[in-house]
Amino acid sequence: MNRVEKKSSAIYYQKISNFKFLIFYLNLILLTACGTQQTYPQIITTAGYEHVEKHKVWLTHEHILVDFIGADSINPSNWNHNKVIKTLEPYLNAIKTHNVDYFVDCTPNYIGRDVTLLDKIAKKFNIKILTNTGLYGARGKKFIPEFAKKATAKALADIWIDEFKFGINHTEIKPGFIKIGIDNADSLHTIDYKLVEAACIAHRETGLTIASHTGAAAGMWAQLKVLKKKGVSPNAFIWVHAQFEQDNQHYLKAAKAGCWISLDGLAWDIDNHIAKLVFAKEHNILDRILISHDAGWFDPQKDVQDIKPYTNLFEVVIPKLYENGFTQEDIDVLIKKNPVEAYSINKRLVK
Repeated sequence: MNRVEKKSSAIYYQKISNFKFLIFYLNLILLTACGTQQTYPQIITTAGYEHVEKHKVWLTHEHILVDFIGADSINPSNWNHNKVIKTLEPYLNAIKTHNVDYFVDCTPNYIGRDVTLLDKIAKKFNIKILTNTGLYGARGKKFIPEFAKKATAKALADIWIDEFKFGINHTEIKPGFIKIGIDNADSLHTIDYKLVEAACIAHRETGLTIASHTGAAAGMWAQLKVLKKKGVSPNAFIWVHAQFEQDNQHYLKAAKAGCWISLDGLAWDIDNHIAKLVFAKEHNILDRILISHDAGWFDPQKDVQDIKPYTNLFEVVIPKLYENGFTQEDIDVLIKKNPVEAYSINKRLVK
């Protein structure tokens, strides 16, 4: 090989080397970007798994349809999807004007959970809806089916885990959290204890957050004792309807313990919520608070519907919070950041 050929060959291999380095560098950038994407928390909506950022607006406790007829009588043929959607259309359009991205539907199984209906609504109104697995033990156990009264906690948890793995009611729609409910008391009823235990077993397997209809703090502390016994962190637990607790000191203790405090009655009681939110800001626990309406809903047992809107938060509450010294950052913590952390799929365990 002469000098010219050697020089030409060297230039050629240098170009190949540069090209390989460029490919390596581009792949590195791509891998880095993908790695960053993977750091976003993951949730499950009716559309499936997705990674979600903390700048989207959430409603963390709402209802599309609720049927209080009882577990022994409930039947999805009692309602018509088209009628439900038409009835709720103005209320769902209203939340789109406030840029709501995520809507947590807290209706449990045997009280009107209808995941096909939720999926239709999510697609029609372009919102992301989370549904749930679990059972509701409040109101005297009226909504607990007979088989569940006899089943073990493990047997119930297996049903909930199957819904997480394979879908609900022969669909591909999976639960985004576990919803249970108890009759509030210092010590848990046998069935309530079983529901909490089952929720702990399911959480350990799935990483789904446990949202429990509770009310005053007594029932919350009783449930946290079960979580501790089962090795589940309070950070995996949402204290639902916490606005019914009159002693605000319990909020400080609950926040310190690590659980989520859900003030979710904005469709019914605004002034009480404002006072509790001001207390939370003054005591630096806004990062443990969730707020929502517990609103809606279509009731198949009523001939004339009485729908509560999903908009008080935006049209009444947030302006009043600004008047009380809240910043935009405070608001974003409540309706954007906290919901992502609360509902993300993550096994939160303690030894």
